[in-house]
Amino acid sequence: MDKYRVLKKYFGYDTFREGQERIIDALLEGKDAFGIMPTGAGKSLCYQTPALLLDGITLVVSPLISLMKDQVETLNEAGVHAAYFNSSLTAGQYKKALQFAREGRYQMIYVAPERLLLQEFIEFAQHVKISMVTVDEAHCVSQWGQDFRPSYLKIVDFIRLLPYRPRIGAFTATATKEVREDILAALDLQDPVEVVTGFDRKNLFYQVRSPKDKFAEVMEYISAHPGENGIIYCLTRKTVEEVCEKLIARGIAAARYHAGLSDAERARSQEAFLYDTVSVMVATNAFGMGIDKSNVRFVIHYNMPKDIESYYQEAGRAGRDGEEANCILLYAPKDVKLNQFLIEHEVQNEVLAKEEMELVRERDRERLKQMTFYCTTNGCLRDFILRYFGEYTTNYCGKCSNCLSEFEEIDVTDTAQAIVECVKSSGQRFGMTVITDTLRGSQSAKLKQNKMAQNMCFGRLKEVPVYRIRQVMQFLNRCGHIFVTDEQYPIVKLTEKSNEVFDNAPVRMKAAKEQEKKPSVSGQKKGRSDRFDTDYSLFEELRKLRMKIAKEERVPPYIVFSDKSLKDMSAIKPATKKEFLEVSGVGDHKCQKYGERFLAAIAKYKS
Repeated sequence: MDKYRVLKKYFGYDTFREGQERIIDALLEGKDAFGIMPTGAGKSLCYQTPALLLDGITLVVSPLISLMKDQVETLNEAGVHAAYFNSSLTAGQYKKALQFAREGRYQMIYVAPERLLLQEFIEFAQHVKISMVTVDEAHCVSQWGQDFRPSYLKIVDFIRLLPYRPRIGAFTATATKEVREDILAALDLQDPVEVVTGFDRKNLFYQVRSPKDKFAEVMEYISAHPGENGIIYCLTRKTVEEVCEKLIARGIAAARYHAGLSDAERARSQEAFLYDTVSVMVATNAFGMGIDKSNVRFVIHYNMPKDIESYYQEAGRAGRDGEEANCILLYAPKDVKLNQFLIEHEVQNEVLAKEEMELVRERDRERLKQMTFYCTTNGCLRDFILRYFGEYTTNYCGKCSNCLSEFEEIDVTDTAQAIVECVKSSGQRFGMTVITDTLRGSQSAKLKQNKMAQNMCFGRLKEVPVYRIRQVMQFLNRCGHIFVTDEQYPIVKLTEKSNEVFDNAPVRMKAAKEQEKKPSVSGQKKGRSDRFDTDYSLFEELRKLRMKIAKEERVPPYIVFSDKSLKDMSAIKPATKKEFLEVSGVGDHKCQKYGERFLAAIAKYKS
C-alpha cells in the first residue's frame, strides 16, 4: 500500500493538500520534520499517513485528553486501530491497553507528555518498536508560546531513553520566529525538513465590532444564523456565567465551560456541544486546543484576548471543515485594562526564575499592545494577523470587515494637537482614560483629585465623541507620535515624533464612514464554494440521519461525516457505492459501514 492508497482508503481524499506530501515523504524516508500549518490545514494527516505505512508504533504526544479522545475516535471510525494513554483510563484499562499495544494491535498511540517518564511506560517503550514520535501542538514546548507546558520539556528525555532514535515530527499552527527556534532546540530536531504553508485561513471572515451593547450584538447574530454551531469566548468566568444565563433565558441552547466548574460539569458541557445537543458554547480560554469539532460556523470573542496567538488559535476553532465561517471580536477599551490586570497578576510559573517571569510579562505586555492595534486598525484584519506571524500580503483580502467597509481620510490635526498638548501639560503622568476625560471636561473624582480641571486643555474637545478621541490616540500610538508604556498602569508619553504634531504638521487618519446599516458578515450559504449546487433540503435530511447514527455509535455527529461531506453528498446525490466513494471524506471503511443507509436516504429523497 502506498501513501495515495492510504489517503483514499482511510481518509476518503484523492489528493494531498499543500505541504502534506513533502512532510509525509520526509518522515517515510526516516528524516525529522517540522510542520507549521494553519488550523484546519490537515496537520494530522501528515503523521497519520506515514504511521499507517511504517513498521512499528507511532507515539503521538498530545496536550489534552479531549484532543486525544477525539483523534482516536476519528481514526477508529476510519478503520484505523489507535488508542490513547492518559489519566482518564482506570488502572485496569491502562494495563489492558498496554498489553494490546505489546501485541501490536495499535498502529498509533496518543499519550500525554506527563506519562512519558513513568517507569512502566518507559519499560513498555523500550521493548516495542517505536518508529516515530510525533509532537502535536509543539508550541507548548516553548516558554515564549502562549500555551507553555513544562511537561513538554520531558519529551526529549524520553526519546533519549529509547534503544534507538525514532524519526520525530513536530507540528503547530501558531509559532512566531522565537517559538520556532525554541521548538527546534527543545526537541533536538536533527536537520529537519521544515514546511511552512502559511497562516491564512481563507474560509474565515474576520470582523471587529465595538457595540454599545455586546449581548444585544450576540443575540442579533445568533438570531440571524439559526441552528448554527458556535463558540463565544469570554475573558472571565463571571462573564461566561452571565452570557450563558442570558442566552438560555432567551431560548438558546447553550452550555458553559470554565476552570471554576467541576470536571464532571465541564465534561457534560463539552459532550453536549460535540454531540450537537447544544449549539452554543460559552467559555473561557480553558475551552481551547482540545476542540476539533469540524462544523463550528462562528467564533465570537465577547472580550478582546490578550494576544494575537490566542486569538488566532481560538478563532481557528471555526470552519475546520473548510466551509465559510465567521470570527467576530467585540472590542471595548476596558478589555485592555482587564487584560493588563490579568498579566500583572498571573500566577508565578514554578519552572521560571523571577527574572524570566518578568521577561515573560514584558513579552505579554507587548503582545497585548499588538492585540489592541489589531482591534483599532483601519487596515486589513487578515493582513494584520499574517504580518504578525511574518507573512506579508497585499493589505487587502476582501473578506474582513475593514476591507468591506467604506473608509474616508479625515483631518484630525486639531484633535491630535489637543492630545499631545494635554499629555505635555499634565507632565506625562496619566493614562489614556485621564487624558480623554480631561479633554472632554469630565467631572470625575479622579480628575478633581489630580486638579485636572485647572489644566489648560480641560474641556478643549468637549464636542468630540469619546470614541473619536480614543481612535486618534490609538492612531498616534501606532504612528509613534505618542508612546503608551507597558506598565501595570500604562502611561501616555511623548516621543521625538510628537514635535511634528506640535509644529502643526497635518494629521490625517482613515476612518470608517458613518453608515445607517452596518455591513452584513460573510458566511451566508450563497457565498460557499461547493463543487456543485448543494441541495439544502437533502442536506438537512442527511444531517438527521447522521445524528441518528451518531447516537447509535455514541460518537459526535461530525466524526460520522463532516458537514462538508454531507454537502458533497447532497450535491452529487450518489446512487451507487462507487459514486459514494467520490464524496469528499468518504473512505473504504466508512463506505462499507454507512454507505447503504446514506444511499437509501438519498434514493428516497430523489423518488
